[in-house]
Amino acid sequence: MKILIIQQKMIGDVLTSSILFKAIKDEYPNAELHYLINTHTFSVVENNPFIDKFIFFTKKAESNKKEFYRLIKSVKKEKFDVVIDVYSKLSSNIITLFSGAKTKISYYKYYTTSIYNHNIKRKLTTATKAGLAIEHRLQLLKPLGINKTSEIPKIFISKKEIENSQSFLEESGINFDQSLYMISVLGSSLNKTYPFKYIAKVIDTVVEETNGQILFNYIPNQLTEAKTIYNLCKPKSQKHILFDVFGESLRDFLAITYHCDALIGNEGGAINMAKALNINTFAIFSPWIDTTTWGTFENHHHINVHLKHYKPELYSDKIEKDMKKESLKLYEAFKPEFFIEKLKTFLN
Repeated sequence: MKILIIQQKMIGDVLTSSILFKAIKDEYPNAELHYLINTHTFSVVENNPFIDKFIFFTKKAESNKKEFYRLIKSVKKEKFDVVIDVYSKLSSNIITLFSGAKTKISYYKYYTTSIYNHNIKRKLTTATKAGLAIEHRLQLLKPLGINKTSEIPKIFISKKEIENSQSFLEESGINFDQSLYMISVLGSSLNKTYPFKYIAKVIDTVVEETNGQILFNYIPNQLTEAKTIYNLCKPKSQKHILFDVFGESLRDFLAITYHCDALIGNEGGAINMAKALNINTFAIFSPWIDTTTWGTFENHHHINVHLKHYKPELYSDKIEKDMKKESLKLYEAFKPEFFIEKLKTFLN
């Protein structure tokens, strides 16, 4: 059996959907499994032993009709028996339609039911601690006779990457006899970024409670914003922040995070990656992001905090997505004082 799984766009989605490969291999160990993803997301699934081949949806294929047509032809040439379209948007609908696969599976949408043999309706409530992001994906395997409800995403870091990152951290002044924390200081967008003055208070608390070493997770084009947050921290905290110590690539970031005691800060891809590395996480959710879907595997190792937990009256007769336009105003109401004691307990 030859199966194609399609998951384009975001790194967190690509990582989360990678659970399907292990679940399938557990049931069908001889199945040949291909993963169609955007090129920039490869790092989170590199070295995954359950994926046999990658197909890349390049920027050219995204913007050029001829390149997109070539991609469709290359998919059809593979002669897949099954296509599982997790992405379920126009581009993946077209790829699936012309794939030639006899079995086509995706989520139910009234306007795409003619494309797929199996149109899976998403559940409204979660049945496990895995969260809906995990459970929804595993639902797509039911047509293959696979009835799992939980599977943990995993990132595979090589021994060489671990050794190289340890050497890099030691050369950068990191003392492995002290605790080390990665702070996700910035979200993927402004409406997913905890206010700078508030995240600075979170960092101050981490230093006060642990006397630990602090790394910032940011990329070069976020330097100005990251520096602003650094400057808002107390002078004592600044002495614990190794501001210029960060990974040059996503794989470098993953290898560095592997050595941390926890990743703390804005919920998003970095939190999901830390969980997949079996690193403790404390996630501060944007007011419009649903914890039921993305608050995966919550326990004392993985804590989620959300404005809705403290100000439920703000969400009366509304769901989180309805609050997207008001996210910046709601963030201002989401003061660190609400969850500081919970953070201290987590750190201890």
